[in-house]
Amino acid sequence: MSGTLKIGVLGSGSGSNMQSIQDAIEAGSLDARIVSVVSDVPDAGILRRAERHGLDAAYLDPAPFKTKLDGEAEARTIAHLERRGVEVVVLAGFMRIVKPGLLARFPDRVLNIHPALLPAFTGIAAWRQALDYGAKVAGCTVHFVDAGTDTGPIILQRAVPVLEDDTPESLHARIQAQEHEAYPEALRLMAAGRLRVEGRRVRILP
Repeated sequence: MSGTLKIGVLGSGSGSNMQSIQDAIEAGSLDARIVSVVSDVPDAGILRRAERHGLDAAYLDPAPFKTKLDGEAEARTIAHLERRGVEVVVLAGFMRIVKPGLLARFPDRVLNIHPALLPAFTGIAAWRQALDYGAKVAGCTVHFVDAGTDTGPIILQRAVPVLEDDTPESLHARIQAQEHEAYPEALRLMAAGRLRVEGRRVRILP
């Protein structure tokens, strides 16, 4: 992709990963612009963060589905993103499964960050899964989204040691600190045209 990368963010929660991306943009270390922030939760913190930065922020009703973005809700979301010229969709704590319609509209351009070193510990509360399992290393993964759950091609990962006295909260906090560095880094690679998907692998070009 050439020029400033136009990002659409989908989120359900506080928006700390969106904040890290916006911070990188404002610091001049990421050649991108968040052109829309969309939430499936009307009072989500991510919308308030977006508004504080003067970003386009919108709640889109996801009904009637509880756990996925599908049907008319998916169509409304796609239309909203297209009207704003979105080139890359960033999932930032978006608690819904995205479906083939959105993925087809943005092929190899939907990114997610997961709080584990995939393919280990897919699904929810991955940091707690790692702690309960007795893992010695946890971390986060930025990956392209495919039709599976946390199964898309991996862009980059950052590791976090699991300490003997870790609680789920302390481990999650250290993983989140790495997420806030990893997501802007992955988007810098994309903005520079340095990511190439080759089957299951993502090649980072020089």
